[in-house]
Amino acid sequence: MTVDSQTVNEYLQQLQARIAAELETLDGGARFETDAWRRDAGGGGRSMVLRDGALFEQAGVNYSEVHGEDLPASATAHRPELAGRGFRAMGVSLVLHPDNPYVPTTHMNVRFFVAEAAGLDPVWWFGGGFDLTPYYGFDEDCRHWHRVAREACAPLGDGAHARYKQWCDEYFYLRHRAEPRGIGGLFFDDLNEPDFATAFAFLRSVGDRFLPAYAPIAERRRATPFGEREKRFQWYRRGRYVEFNLVYDRGTLFGLQSGGRTESILMSLPPVVNWRYNYRPEPGSAEARLTDYYLQPRDWLAEA
Repeated sequence: MTVDSQTVNEYLQQLQARIAAELETLDGGARFETDAWRRDAGGGGRSMVLRDGALFEQAGVNYSEVHGEDLPASATAHRPELAGRGFRAMGVSLVLHPDNPYVPTTHMNVRFFVAEAAGLDPVWWFGGGFDLTPYYGFDEDCRHWHRVAREACAPLGDGAHARYKQWCDEYFYLRHRAEPRGIGGLFFDDLNEPDFATAFAFLRSVGDRFLPAYAPIAERRRATPFGEREKRFQWYRRGRYVEFNLVYDRGTLFGLQSGGRTESILMSLPPVVNWRYNYRPEPGSAEARLTDYYLQPRDWLAEA
């Protein structure tokens, strides 16, 4: 079986450039700053960050390609037989933090790993997905998001969307809070079936459909009036985002354990966040509806 990591790498670099260009157009008020970096232990990347735009308070789109002689613990936790192998890891990861609380935060990641050892066949897999974290929910936005996510699963055929939607719901879950981070989307990892070509086609399908999933929602909500109450609630809910990324996220842990660039890894964190002790939204309020309705397990497409 042919594993063409160079073609994957070229696609990822093109994806970063394309998404950044389209996000600049969507924002309409700021441009990305590009920061190229090298990793002492092998590899490097390119971080692109937009701040204080017309739509985004902060948006980051990162590309990295790193390699080394030993896989970090976060990468071998579920595959202990790979401990001690050399590795090559590449991916594009983005997080968008809008200024308007009625526009959701979102995350997308697509990545490829190859683990190698002398005399043994390489072990490879794809991973990634995208998810949506609203502060104030809208049914039509949720249905659109999941409809495009379902379309992204076409290369893998029937059953893929249900499987990766459920995996997303289970993965982006704060166990210490007993609540989801958002309304989900897609999450997949360790994908090396049925073959390289099909798995790579699925990765491209996910990467290429992120903006069609997100941009219409952002355009629909960006002019919604808001005040201090909504902004403070956004800051409070962003705290959940920070908690998940620093406690559970495998990508964050892999980046830190593999000696990646800290500034780029923590680019996913929001620019302004707060925690309020024992906060409870007013019953029946729009803020309470987020957890009472939108963050409850549901099949948005079946309900539609």
